[in-house]
Amino acid sequence: MTAAAQRASTRPQRPPRSLAAPIGIVVFVILTVLSLSEQFGIGLDIRGLIEDFGRGRVIIEQLVAPNWAYLPNTVEPMIETFQMAVVASFIGCGLALPISFMASRATTSGRIGFTGTRAVLSVIRAIPDILYALIFVAAVGVGPLPGILALILFNVGVVAKLMSETVDGVDVGPVEAARATGGTRVQTIRWAVLPQVLPHYVAYTLYTFELNIRASTVLGIVGAGGIGRELLAQYKLFHWDNVAVIIVELFVFVLAIELLSVWLRRRLV
Repeated sequence: MTAAAQRASTRPQRPPRSLAAPIGIVVFVILTVLSLSEQFGIGLDIRGLIEDFGRGRVIIEQLVAPNWAYLPNTVEPMIETFQMAVVASFIGCGLALPISFMASRATTSGRIGFTGTRAVLSVIRAIPDILYALIFVAAVGVGPLPGILALILFNVGVVAKLMSETVDGVDVGPVEAARATGGTRVQTIRWAVLPQVLPHYVAYTLYTFELNIRASTVLGIVGAGGIGRELLAQYKLFHWDNVAVIIVELFVFVLAIELLSVWLRRRLV
């Protein structure tokens, strides 16, 4: 028997193909069709959608021709949106850092505290930020304050969750060394855990700041201040050319912040 024949005879058999992927695709397609159907789903009318699309020609014509003379009126609301995002990021991400250590198995010894913190964070994340804004608008009135409070809760829920999972994956060697030398829990976190997770914390904070700019626009629509309130006012007046100015301004503003965040991440992380 030749060497090639010996290799062919000793070659392991190819494992049977799994049907999980094809079955999953078929189930997904069936669920999508049922969700779009009129009897079991939302009743999407493709023909009506195509017919109504032509009626929006006037709106589209105004959206592609922004009224740049309206731009000065958006400067102050946009600055307010930026200030809301800065304050919410500073307070929310600052609170999320110690909470993340309480929600991690690597830095929390008590099971009750760990489970309770995780449960509270789950509740915070389960409630949409716009619902927080509605609650705070009813509680403290219209303005930037309810938007800031809603964004703070949103930031705590997101950043604490991401950071706790990052803390769970740290190298346990420095942690065990700090505990072996008699370090307290705070000292262990400060000198063994924090240096490992700090780059991730910076990245999460910058990313959350980007999200706050977008979210504050939506929150402004429900009365939480910022450019969203101005956007809703122009929408109700059917001034689509002014709406286009706000959309373009938001796009440029968010893009600039994202580019700045990427630049900072490359130098800090």
